[in-house]
Amino acid sequence: MTRLIGIAPLSALGTEPVDFVRAAVETGYDFIGLRTRPVTATEKDLNLLNNPRLKEVQAVLRDTGMRVYDTEFIAIDSQTDRDFWMPMLEAAQALAAQSLTVTITDPDLSRATDTLSELVADGRSFGISIALEPISYQTVQQLRDGIPVASQSGCRLLLDTLHFHRALCNLEQISEAQPYLAEVVQLCDGILAQRADTREGLIEESRAKRGIPGEGDFKLAECLALLPADTPVSIEVPNPKLAELGLHGYLRHLKQAAEQVLARSDSIRQNG
Repeated sequence: MTRLIGIAPLSALGTEPVDFVRAAVETGYDFIGLRTRPVTATEKDLNLLNNPRLKEVQAVLRDTGMRVYDTEFIAIDSQTDRDFWMPMLEAAQALAAQSLTVTITDPDLSRATDTLSELVADGRSFGISIALEPISYQTVQQLRDGIPVASQSGCRLLLDTLHFHRALCNLEQISEAQPYLAEVVQLCDGILAQRADTREGLIEESRAKRGIPGEGDFKLAECLALLPADTPVSIEVPNPKLAELGLHGYLRHLKQAAEQVLARSDSIRQNG
């Protein structure tokens, strides 16, 4: 069965979106994710909110046939409102994307769930699903923690293998969350024994030092084997090897590494 493989924008953060699209096409990816606005204050501003850059990306997508699956990223806090997310939904729709990824940083989970419910309703009017990503250092950390939020708000849950392992989830949580899972999974690796003992350390790994699939000891194949065999995989691996290999070389390396992990997961699934 053919499984689509995509590349997430964090894998090459700071790359002009048009260059990212072209590189993904030239290295054989099936889809990409795009950031429509910066997530951190230190990030290069390559936003796609109704500006010439958006039109350039739309043109290269048309010319190459590359698909945008997901857009990102909203950290829902006590101040997040429609004025913030509506331009992002408009950009996601303009890119023909399917989803917008969020996380929750608001310590008041009830308030954040209400905000998320409003976002889900607005997303529906744009044809955009909202995917909540449990993150090991944010309010919703484990996949299991996201189930009641998804049930109440109507969002989906995005399985990211870094945060799944760093939040100390067990494999049973994937089965528990299955009815709410997003249609794509984010893939990266790491060393279990090297879990940072501070929030700052977890953030640094997440944003800059993720492991290439198959080069760590995360239970990647086991996780994937619990999902439908055709679940698309988005490779999200910010890593210093990008500078070493160059954009095209790095994207090829990531894809080859992910394909080996996927082959192992298929073997586990077939052997029961």
